[in-house]
Amino acid sequence: MKWKLTIRYLISILSIVFIVSIVNSIILIALLFSQRNENPEDITHDTGENFTRSFSEYLSMENGTPTVSEEGRNALARFGAWLQILDDGGNVISDEYAPDSAATHYTPLELVHKYKYMDDDMNTYFISEFEGYSYIVGVPESQQQRTIIMADPQQVFKYASQFLGAIIVVDLIIAGIVGFLFSTVLAKPVSRIIERISELKERKFEPKKMKRPGVFKRVFANLNDVSETLQAHENERQKLEKMRNEWVSNVSHDIKTPLASIRGYAELLSNADVSAEERMEYAEVIERQSIYMKELLDDFNLTMRLRNQEMELHLQDIRVEGFVRKIIIDLLNDPQFQAHDIDFSSNAPALTWNIDQHLMKRALLNFIINALIHNNEDVKVTVEVQEDGIIIRDNGKGIKPEEQAQIFDRYYRGTSTTSRGTGLGLAISRDIIQAHGGDVEMESEVGEGTMFKIRMD
Repeated sequence: MKWKLTIRYLISILSIVFIVSIVNSIILIALLFSQRNENPEDITHDTGENFTRSFSEYLSMENGTPTVSEEGRNALARFGAWLQILDDGGNVISDEYAPDSAATHYTPLELVHKYKYMDDDMNTYFISEFEGYSYIVGVPESQQQRTIIMADPQQVFKYASQFLGAIIVVDLIIAGIVGFLFSTVLAKPVSRIIERISELKERKFEPKKMKRPGVFKRVFANLNDVSETLQAHENERQKLEKMRNEWVSNVSHDIKTPLASIRGYAELLSNADVSAEERMEYAEVIERQSIYMKELLDDFNLTMRLRNQEMELHLQDIRVEGFVRKIIIDLLNDPQFQAHDIDFSSNAPALTWNIDQHLMKRALLNFIINALIHNNEDVKVTVEVQEDGIIIRDNGKGIKPEEQAQIFDRYYRGTSTTSRGTGLGLAISRDIIQAHGGDVEMESEVGEGTMFKIRMD
């Protein structure tokens, strides 16, 4: 993987350099051709050569002789130049601003020599023609120089092609070396990132450190954060799966017992010798066991709906004091709990909560009933309504510290639990309260008892 990435990066860099070199060469050639084909009329008078070539526009023929216009004289004055007009024999027939030292006759060789080499210490000479006449423009103390280059176009094209080819090759070699080093450095962490993602896909969540991550430092940090989060979720999933399996095992056992009772007493009821009193007793047992099984299935359905946030809340404003007092009264009227010691007190008669009465009653009853059935019969349970919430406390056995972190987990049944149950009661209570936007706090000490405090935002 690392070498594949390196080769891809390298090919990309070389392709870019090659394309840039070709484009630059095309632009250079285009510029050369544009200079070659440039219209002379577009040339400005910024050089002596250009000035001389365009000076013919200031000349006109009068009586068969070239004459300089007034604009031409002004142009000569502005440029700081002088002019001599020659006939076909090289004789000067007229001049403008020519110095006394200027020659009055030029041989063809002298004209060629002056034009090619500008070999005068005082003047630089430029030559052109007009209507069969030649004219010389002299520029005193000119800074311009003329260089004569003899070249064969075919040779020039050959050498230029070789030069451009060499430039492209050298550029590609340099780009290849630099690109290889850069690609190697870049490809290593990218390859490691891909490997790390593959490890996460294979559920290998151990965080790992990368030496010299460079610009990918934050990427590796985020990947490690993701791996830690996934590891935590995996641990939670395994824990939940273990608890679920235990719960299924326990519930299966709990269901078998009432089913066996229902079946046994149903068989007894089918016996014609059973008295009316026995038939009534057997029917009560069947009814009680059926109710237990229904409650078990209801708890399972409720916890699944709460976990998936599918429970619809029917909210209304309720005075908490009266609501809790009625729950305590109903509980004490239940024959199963009427002998237990349950105290109720309130110092917040005006406290109002916006709640679903049915679900909140279920949550509070779970806390109270748990305190009654998981402790000794002489346990005292106190329920208090305060301004900041409801407190349910008992003076029972308490909860071991190692079990307190799991007490609200679904399917968890504590080691001190002796009565049968689904392991969903406190989890359901917490989920109901949280669904209302509230929270539950717990404090417990072995041998001293347990306290639950329910708050609402």
